[in-house]
Amino acid sequence: MSEPRFVHTPTMLAGTVAALLLPLAGLGLLLWRPELDVQWEHHPSHFWLVLGAAALSAVIATGTGAASLRRGDARVLLVSLAFLATAGFLGLHALATPGVLLPTPNAGFVVATPVGAGLGSVLAVLSSVDLSSDRAVRVVRLGRPLRVALLLLMAAWAVASLAQLPPLSQQAVPERADGILLAIAVPAVALYGVSAARYLRMWRRRPSLMLLSMMSAFLLLAEAMIAVVFARNWALSWWEWHVLLLAAFGLVAAGARVQWHEERYVDLYLGDTVSSTREVSVLFADLQGFTSFSEKNEAGDVAGMLNAYFDVAIPPVVKEYGGDVDRIIGDALMVTFNKRGDQPDHAWRAAAAGLALQDATARVGGAHPHWPRFRVGINSGPVSVGLLGTDGGRTHTVIGDAVNVAARIEARAPAGAVAMGPGTKALLPGATTESLGLLELKGKAEPLEAFRLISLDRSPV
Repeated sequence: MSEPRFVHTPTMLAGTVAALLLPLAGLGLLLWRPELDVQWEHHPSHFWLVLGAAALSAVIATGTGAASLRRGDARVLLVSLAFLATAGFLGLHALATPGVLLPTPNAGFVVATPVGAGLGSVLAVLSSVDLSSDRAVRVVRLGRPLRVALLLLMAAWAVASLAQLPPLSQQAVPERADGILLAIAVPAVALYGVSAARYLRMWRRRPSLMLLSMMSAFLLLAEAMIAVVFARNWALSWWEWHVLLLAAFGLVAAGARVQWHEERYVDLYLGDTVSSTREVSVLFADLQGFTSFSEKNEAGDVAGMLNAYFDVAIPPVVKEYGGDVDRIIGDALMVTFNKRGDQPDHAWRAAAAGLALQDATARVGGAHPHWPRFRVGINSGPVSVGLLGTDGGRTHTVIGDAVNVAARIEARAPAGAVAMGPGTKALLPGATTESLGLLELKGKAEPLEAFRLISLDRSPV
């Protein structure tokens, strides 16, 4: 992936670090010369500044969350949860502005920011760990429960604060280095510092704007936590940590914005997401006789036929059996199973999806006797999973002999049937099949026996 040249230079890194240290110098000056730390209490400015920072963090959480689901990447998932925690609790702090929900702030709303940043620091440091393939898969499986737990915690915090339940109902809100703030801020600063150092190490191995943005954001968040502890309410030092939070989230959002839209967070991916070998099942499907049908019908009618088929074919394959649609080219459909390593029953899923696809499209085709019919081919085996291409054209796909064989089997499958190779059949001992004989497949030195799938038993896993 090509990046702007300036992010590769040590000079740019040195300049970035120097710029990040300036806020700390400013905070030190304000604390050393308290007469400069003037008071400015302006409630609308506070509300919109904090709400804007929370919104930026929420945008990052949404983008990284979608990427983590699409690619099954544990690091991007943890980054998403880190920004979700900070976004939610920062939003609660915005509501602490006097006159928004309550006439005066209480501890529940005010302390929400350090609590959210503290949770974010734990998730940030976890995101900086190089997870093995198995551990990464386990983390991804916990993604949805963790996200729900975070949202429930934020909702409960909001209710307790609004209902003024103890201990969140206290009106005496801590301003300076005091018990709870210190207990949260000290470990949070340390964890954000560790996270920044680790992302810097990643940047040195693989220079990219996104990694530099993440490192900078975590340093800014650490500095914000320092300012939270030492600043006086409504003084310039107090406004500073609000601005630091906004700058941290704005930096990452800007970094993501300039990345190529297909894979904005590619530089955060774990090594196994970028390139790995995995056992998968691949399903190919296309319409027998599609070329002749296209020659005899208007383009609009052909598109209508394809949409009618895909409207019923894709939902069961994706939603019911968990397939990933790798691509659709004309009438051809390619679907992968276990690309993220979380489907040990991938062969059963692929076979069941093939039968469901044929059943759904047969009902549509029955009302249109002149329409062509789908044929399906499935094969299982080791493949290379990873990214191909660069800016302007990129895909996350599977490459290998197992993929080629699946495509060849599909081309020889009978219309309306599901054919599979010996690799898939070996993983489905309870399936009812009939041999299609030895097939001479293009590119294969030896003929390969293919099988027509008649029925399946329950999932073997």
